[in-house]
Amino acid sequence: MSDLLFSTIDSTSLLIKNKELSPVELTKLSLAQIRKINSTLHAFITVSAEEAIEQAMNLEEEAQRNKHRGPLHGIPIVVKDILQTDGIRTTGGSKVFQEWVPSKDATTVKKLKKAGAIIIGKANLHEFAMGATTENPHYGSTKNPWDLTRIPGGSSGGSAVATATGMAFGAVGTDTAGSIRLPAAMCGTVGFKPTYGLVSRQGCLPFSWSLDHVGPMTRTVKDAAIMLEAMKGVDPEDRTTVNRNDSVLFKGLQNLEGKKLGFYEPFMLSGIEENVKSVIQKAFQQLIELGAEIIPINLPGIEKALDALKTIAQSEVASFHEPLLKKYGDSYGDDLKYRFQFGCKISANDYINAHRTRRQFIKETLKQMEKLDVLIGPTNVQSPFAIGTMVPEQAISNMFTLGKTPLANILGFPSLSVACGFTIDMLPVGLQLIGKPFADKLVLQIGDCYEKSENWVQELKKNKRYLQAIK
Repeated sequence: MSDLLFSTIDSTSLLIKNKELSPVELTKLSLAQIRKINSTLHAFITVSAEEAIEQAMNLEEEAQRNKHRGPLHGIPIVVKDILQTDGIRTTGGSKVFQEWVPSKDATTVKKLKKAGAIIIGKANLHEFAMGATTENPHYGSTKNPWDLTRIPGGSSGGSAVATATGMAFGAVGTDTAGSIRLPAAMCGTVGFKPTYGLVSRQGCLPFSWSLDHVGPMTRTVKDAAIMLEAMKGVDPEDRTTVNRNDSVLFKGLQNLEGKKLGFYEPFMLSGIEENVKSVIQKAFQQLIELGAEIIPINLPGIEKALDALKTIAQSEVASFHEPLLKKYGDSYGDDLKYRFQFGCKISANDYINAHRTRRQFIKETLKQMEKLDVLIGPTNVQSPFAIGTMVPEQAISNMFTLGKTPLANILGFPSLSVACGFTIDMLPVGLQLIGKPFADKLVLQIGDCYEKSENWVQELKKNKRYLQAIK
C-alpha cells in the first residue's frame, strides 16, 4: 500500500506542481485503493471512475503546459452523497433518490472543480444526513477502520472513512449537529464546520436550513484550510452566504502564548467515558505547555439551547420531507420514520420560541467569549458503539450522547475537530475548538499548532493497526 495515499494535500500538491507526480497516476492509485477496500468499509455509494480519470487527464495536460490551479490541482476528493454532482447520481443515502442524476453541481463542488480537485466519488452517509452512525439500510453500513465492528460516526461517516484510509485526500461533509466533526473524531481525522454563511449550501439536500453547514474533512488542519479556501465565498443562489474576502490560509503559530481558551466543564465533561477523558486531559495539558491559558467559564441556558436545536432541526426536516413522505413513505429507513413523527408534532409556536431561545443563547455566549480566543472540549465523549445495536428511538439523541458537537451548530460558530490520541482500545478521540463568528482562520491556526506539537501526522503513519484490519 503506497504511503503516497496517506500524504497531505499540501505535500502531494507540490509533487504535481513540480511534475514529479501526474494527476492521472494519483487518481489511478486512489481508485485502486477504493477497489481494494471499499467493499469491506462501504465508504462510497458511487465511484465516478471514468469521470475522475477524464478530469485527471485534463488537469495533467494543463500541468504539462505549466498551468497550475493551486494546491488542489489533481487531488482526488470525495463528496458526501447529499450534494449535487453534475452527471453523477446523488442519492442522499436514500432509496427515494436512488436514480437521481443532477444536471448541475452544487456550488461547493463547482468551486472545488474550478480549483483543480478531482471528484472521485460520492461518500456514504446516514440516510438524508439524519443520524450520527452512518448505519445505512440501503447502501450498507459504513465501518470504522479502527474496529470494523463499530460505527464510524455520522452522518458524514463515509467521507471520514475514505479520508482516513487513503481512498481520498479529503472530503466534503455536512454538519447540522456535528456530522462533520463527530465522524472525523471517531476515525482519527480532521473535520471543520465553518461559520454559518461562509460556505454555500446551494445544491445540498437540506436537513435544517437554519443549522446546516458544508465543510472540509481532511487528514491535517492545514489541508482543511486549503479546501476551505476553495469552498468559501458568497453565492447569489444561497442568500445566507456572506461576502467576506479574507483568506483562511494561515502561517503556523510557533506556540499558543497569550491564547485564552474557555472551558465549561459541567457540559463538556458530562457523560464522558474515563477512557476518553484521560486522552482529553492529556491534550489540555499539551495546550498549556504550548503557552495557552485555560479559563473556566459558564454557558447559561445551554441545555435549553440544545433542546431548541432539536426543535428547529426536526421541524425543518419534517417540512422538507412532507411531500416526499406522501409519495415514498415506505422507502425510508425505520429510524427516519420515527424521527418524522416527532418533527410533525412540533407547533409553529414551539418553532418560533426555539429561534428566540437560540438568539438569546448566542448573545449570552458572545459575552462569555469577549476575552477568549476559542472554547475547548472533547469532540466525542464516548467511543463508537457496535454496528447494529442502535434502535430507531435512539437516533434522535445519538449526536447528543456521543459528543459535544451540537453546541457549535446552535451558535453557528466555526468549530474544528482535530485528532488528539487513542483510548486504551485503540479508538481515536477528537479535541474540539469553537471560535467566534468568522474567526475561522484563528481556530484553524490554534488547531494546527496543537496538531504539530503532538506529531499527529507522523504518529498516524507509524500506527496502521487499522490497515491490518482491512487487508
